[in-house]
Amino acid sequence: MKKFFGVLLAAAFIGTGAMNVAAKSPKDDTKTVFTVSPAMTCQNCENKIKGNLRFEKGVSEILTNLQEQTVTIKYDTTKTDCAKIIKAFKKIGYTATEATCSPAAKGSCCKEGGSCCPAE
Repeated sequence: MKKFFGVLLAAAFIGTGAMNVAAKSPKDDTKTVFTVSPAMTCQNCENKIKGNLRFEKGVSEILTNLQEQTVTIKYDTTKTDCAKIIKAFKKIGYTATEATCSPAAKGSCCKEGGSCCPAE
C-alpha cells in the first residue's frame, strides 16, 4: 500500500511539472547585425567579443565576420534588448552600432539617439 501511494504521489508531481513547462511562452528570438569600432583585426578580437558577450542574458548565438566587420547576435527579446547588448560591447572596449534589424523587432531595437526599426 505504501508503494502504491508513493507512486501515485510521484505521478502527481511529475504531471504538475509537465503542465508548468507547457504553460511557458516560447522564446522570442531576433537577430541584429552590429558594426563595431575599433575594427576587428584578428581572431583574438573575435574571441574577445564572443567570449564576453556570451554571458549577456538571452544571447544564444554570436557570429563575427572580419571581412565585413560585423557581429551578428541572436537573442531572446524577453531577456535582453539592443541597448543592453550595446552596453555589453562598451564594457569590453567596443562601440557598437546596429547595421540592420530583424523585421520582427520593429520598434524594439534601439540605436543611440533613436530606433533603427521605426514602428509603423
